[in-house]
Amino acid sequence: MKLFNVRRRNDASLFLNHRHVERFFRYSSMSYMPLQQNGKHQFATSHALRIYRSNAIYSFIPKNACSTLRLSIAYANGCIDNTDKFNWIHNNNHTFRADLSSLLTANYTFTILRCPYARLASVFLDKIVSRDPVAWRLYELSDRKVKLEDFTFSNFIQVLKMNHIRYGEIHWRPQVDFLVYKDYDDYFNVENFAHASQTLKNKINLDIIDARPFTNHGIEKLNLMDDDFSETSPLDIFVLKRKGMCPRPSSLYNKESIDTVTFFYGDDIKLYRKQFGSSSLMFK
Repeated sequence: MKLFNVRRRNDASLFLNHRHVERFFRYSSMSYMPLQQNGKHQFATSHALRIYRSNAIYSFIPKNACSTLRLSIAYANGCIDNTDKFNWIHNNNHTFRADLSSLLTANYTFTILRCPYARLASVFLDKIVSRDPVAWRLYELSDRKVKLEDFTFSNFIQVLKMNHIRYGEIHWRPQVDFLVYKDYDDYFNVENFAHASQTLKNKINLDIIDARPFTNHGIEKLNLMDDDFSETSPLDIFVLKRKGMCPRPSSLYNKESIDTVTFFYGDDIKLYRKQFGSSSLMFK
């Protein structure tokens, strides 16, 4: 058992109390139907989590350090107190879901974006290569036309051209769909996560607890390879990973894949470039 070695402070100024901010929702006025029936708004709301002590809202996006943030928030909200309880977060994705009032009256809002090219490469190297349940979801969405062992990264990107597949699984669904607000107090990016960690500690006293030792999602400890892996089978990549090697995420792409992501994830790329410029994008 590893206890969380963090200390809470009661400095109310950290929590931005009494701050008046006009907040507007991203999808609420796109339809005149009752808000409860507005699918886009309800989807975004379901991924907006409350941090109670600081009256903050975090919009979580899968594959964008969301396990680390959900773990940190579970601790901050008093639901777990040691790393033995890490898996609690997987059955409680929506436990801290915000209602309309708490969304509107939040003192602080933030989200974490990721280079869209890097995010899709991460999905493939993590979920598809390991034959995670998410991979079987891809198999079903694509009408079982491609066996999982033959689902190369090139095949994966090509099927994302189809709307029912692109929107059919949260791990590759466009990032903008998860954003409940038109604008956030802070946008952070995975590529500069240290800045997010320090800022969240300073602004809302949120201690970031790294979930990577418990998820085994990352490739940081593997030797990255630079060959062309765009048509390499998931099984071959799995074998490489077992040997301590892995394709560099950019090596999964060929020109067609780059063009496909650039087009179909254009809103994500536009938002990322607006907030962080182009220097951290995998492809400029």
